[in-house]
Amino acid sequence: MSDSQAIGQDGWLQHARRIPSPNFGPRPADTDINTVVIHSISLPPGIYGGDEIERLFTNRLDWSAHPYFEQIRGAEVSAHFVIRRTGELLQFVSVRDRAWHAGRSSWQGRDNCNDYSVGIELEGLEDTPFETAQYEALGTLLDALSQRWPITQIAGHEHVAPGRKRDPGSAFDWGRLQALTGRPAAQFAGLQNPSQTA
Repeated sequence: MSDSQAIGQDGWLQHARRIPSPNFGPRPADTDINTVVIHSISLPPGIYGGDEIERLFTNRLDWSAHPYFEQIRGAEVSAHFVIRRTGELLQFVSVRDRAWHAGRSSWQGRDNCNDYSVGIELEGLEDTPFETAQYEALGTLLDALSQRWPITQIAGHEHVAPGRKRDPGSAFDWGRLQALTGRPAAQFAGLQNPSQTA
């Protein structure tokens, strides 16, 4: 892994485009960062390539610019990373801090996933295939995270908030990501029996 693909001591990835979000807080003391939560997002839904995601995560979205935005008016959210359809990587929050991405959530008996996870948003919709460039960028990012933290669990928002969220959704190919990274299948929630992921 090149230096440009490494995450610094400050929790920022060298080659990501840095767009600091105010929507974050400290992680609880002595928290092991061992989980990645994968999401999908597009604003407005199904529209790609604009700056609306950046505006949402930095509290600059014009709520009147599209009818859909009224449904999320006032939301103060973020993620650590966003991977655009082109594979471009954006970072909004240092991994050392707690991004506001999972909301009410629980994984493997631990509540409040934001405390111990890294939130990664893929630009896309739950039922639309993601791009090869996104899988490749995600695989590289997982490698970089694992160089610094003991990442052993990779789950979807749908797994940590079942019934409330359904992203990254049916179009996300968990097997492809597992094959790309060479990580054990047991680390991927999307490859497990649904009854074992609660």
